[in-house]
Amino acid sequence: MGQFTYKAVEDDGRHVTGTIEAGDHKSAVAALTAKGQFVIELKQAAGQAVKSGAKATISISELFQFGGRRVSGKDLLAFTNQLSAAIRAGLPLYDAIQIIGKQQHKKAMKELVIDLAQSVSSGESLSEAMSKYPRIFSPLYLSMIRVGETGGILEKTITELTSILQRNEKVKTNMKNASAYPIMVLGIGLVSVIVIVTWILPVIVGAISEGALLPWPTRFLLGISTFIKNWGLFLFAGIFGASILFNRWVHGSGRFAWDGFKLRLPVVGSVLRTISVGRFARTLGALAKGGVTILESLGVVRDTLGNEVLARGIDSVAESVKTGSSLADPLEETGYFPPLLVQIVSVGEHTGKIDELLLNAADTFDEEADAAIARFTAIFPSVLIIMLALIVGFIIAATLLPIVIMQLGAGSL
Repeated sequence: MGQFTYKAVEDDGRHVTGTIEAGDHKSAVAALTAKGQFVIELKQAAGQAVKSGAKATISISELFQFGGRRVSGKDLLAFTNQLSAAIRAGLPLYDAIQIIGKQQHKKAMKELVIDLAQSVSSGESLSEAMSKYPRIFSPLYLSMIRVGETGGILEKTITELTSILQRNEKVKTNMKNASAYPIMVLGIGLVSVIVIVTWILPVIVGAISEGALLPWPTRFLLGISTFIKNWGLFLFAGIFGASILFNRWVHGSGRFAWDGFKLRLPVVGSVLRTISVGRFARTLGALAKGGVTILESLGVVRDTLGNEVLARGIDSVAESVKTGSSLADPLEETGYFPPLLVQIVSVGEHTGKIDELLLNAADTFDEEADAAIARFTAIFPSVLIIMLALIVGFIIAATLLPIVIMQLGAGSL
């Protein structure tokens, strides 16, 4: 037995702290939940060795076990789908994992599944075994598995989890497909412009100008050409360094500001918001259907939205719910979620069918997200093509202006 210190919230919203003796982290949470207390924080008491439970840090074995090979989202979806089918077929959990491990062709997945099977055979629960790999199994994934194990509804929760993962992969695929063509157009266009301005334009202008005073568009482009030739390496090095610093800023202290900027962008902001709302409805509905409390569900949902602004909005909602507020009112106060979702949550709270209503609403929001992505796919490439056409038109004008001026000068003579 070990001693744990905890912070929890009573059913009436009061905050309590204390210590509890339990065999492990999971047993401590179960004991406190049975007393009607929602655990906010649970720590091993000083001097106590942690026997089991989720790891807060990434172990050395996780970093090197798979030889640097990455387990992709599609790999995880295939594994979850296979596990769901095996459990629905009535196979014991250990046998199901073993069979799935034999079917894996990718080395990283094979080693992962074998390790899960070994952990389960040694007496660990599936959620405990998976918690060793936080980079692979998200908090949502672990919560759904843990709920299924605790409530004896693992088949049901894995089926719901499969549906969530399938939707996430569909969104990722749609976004990649939507951005592939614009990125290709932009890349080819930039390379073409650089080649024309740096090498082709000076040759053409040099052959026709013969020392005459050139118009400002031509002088402007020739100045850019000279700058790239003399300082091009420093320019590209600066861009590369700035991109690294920007990436660190985006994933660090600047994430909130950057995510807020993305939400304010025309078209793009609407797409991202609609995707996040669909994720919120589906994830919260699935967790509620699995028997997870609203407070715990909100803690999991905030990490699935993919936007720090919306995530902090969920944090404020959770704080209000802790004090006894309903879910719908603080959700509306954030201003980030559509009135339809707020109304659905309100009706669900009054009828006790919040899980069913949210899952039904998730389909509607997902359809809206697909339509928004389709609009983005149609509009964004056109905008890029127009921008490139303007740039190319400016280059052509700067090239032809000296010729026109020379012709006009010759005609006046």
